[in-house]
Amino acid sequence: MNRIYSALIVVFLGSFMVTFLSSCANQTASQKNKSPISYLAKSDIDTVSDIHLKTTLKQLRRLAKKLYLRNPKELSKSSYSSVENALQNIFVYESGLTGSGDGVIHFQHAFDEAYTGDRVKAFIKGLKIMITASYNHKEEFFMFDELDPQKLYNCARNIEIAAWRLNNTRDTKGNLFLLSNAVNGKVKNLSFERLFGKLISQQDTMALIISEQTNRNIKRIVQTLASAVFLPI
Repeated sequence: MNRIYSALIVVFLGSFMVTFLSSCANQTASQKNKSPISYLAKSDIDTVSDIHLKTTLKQLRRLAKKLYLRNPKELSKSSYSSVENALQNIFVYESGLTGSGDGVIHFQHAFDEAYTGDRVKAFIKGLKIMITASYNHKEEFFMFDELDPQKLYNCARNIEIAAWRLNNTRDTKGNLFLLSNAVNGKVKNLSFERLFGKLISQQDTMALIISEQTNRNIKRIVQTLASAVFLPI
């Protein structure tokens, strides 16, 4: 009997080493810091969640860069030496966050006339916290991690509200707090609108995927953007 157990252990270890070596040989530069065990602890939906979150944050980073280039005076209000330095600091992982309340507070600063800080940072950080809240503030997903499709859906609606306020909220002098889309005669720059569309679509797609996977229904919420309030996440 001991010989049988010994043989099984040898087979198991041999299989594991083959998997380990094969994984190491096929790793990309960005994957070399991950062990094969981390891949064994992932389901298909975990991998999909990882990809969606990383893609969404990458798009948000592009939006932040475009806002800084469109509103260069905002960078001078912060201690950052360059746009890239600002992005590195804004998009650092923050532990200890719960829900999206902090994100709403940051976002409100961007459209507060009394606020003297970096409005681009406030706007993007507010959105970043809302997005990561919809993913339970996790960087990566493994088996037994579970997402809530309602949170993902609510976040998509919050991004719609953020886009509307960016394009329409003005100070007492009638000036937009932050410049984004531009229309000069027949020439239209709607690149910001396209980025927001991608962010919203990404969240809605992930909400549908999780809804199908968990058999949980999404409560559809309709608001008028001009008077809409941020939904809880």
